[in-house]
Amino acid sequence: MSTLYDIPLRSLDGSATSLADHRGKAVLVVNVASRCGLTPQYEGLERLQKRYGDRGFTVVGVPCNQFGGQEPGTAEEIETFCSTTYGVTFPMLEKIEVNGPGRHPLYAELTAVADAAGEAGDITWNFEKFLVSADGAVVGRFRPRTEPESDEVTAAIEAQLPA
Repeated sequence: MSTLYDIPLRSLDGSATSLADHRGKAVLVVNVASRCGLTPQYEGLERLQKRYGDRGFTVVGVPCNQFGGQEPGTAEEIETFCSTTYGVTFPMLEKIEVNGPGRHPLYAELTAVADAAGEAGDITWNFEKFLVSADGAVVGRFRPRTEPESDEVTAAIEAQLPA
């Protein structure tokens, strides 16, 4: 049986990676975009990274240009934007598709998980968040307008931090 850890991914710099690199950590996977009304959520995501990073947690950003063309940049432009505008230190993956026939296998798995309202399926917009437990199970889904530092998200993260 394959797991999220088995899905091959590429970092923003093009190097091979996977979520297995974060095995044993709680991971918040977020599809991100640089030109979206929700882009300021990068600030909250980075604060989560700083707050919980040394306790077995990481954010993983996944650029996607499927929503209003709001992530049109190259990998280099995305990296520069994230580091200079928001001081992003968490890992970023290459730009991928999260919906439709070109949906990346990572999102084929993630979108099978329902949110708190019982809704699974397609990503609705940029900054949809999935919480993955330290053993690789998807344990939470938070819609785009849910702020990264909301009580709902932080409580879920704290419940998943390794002991």
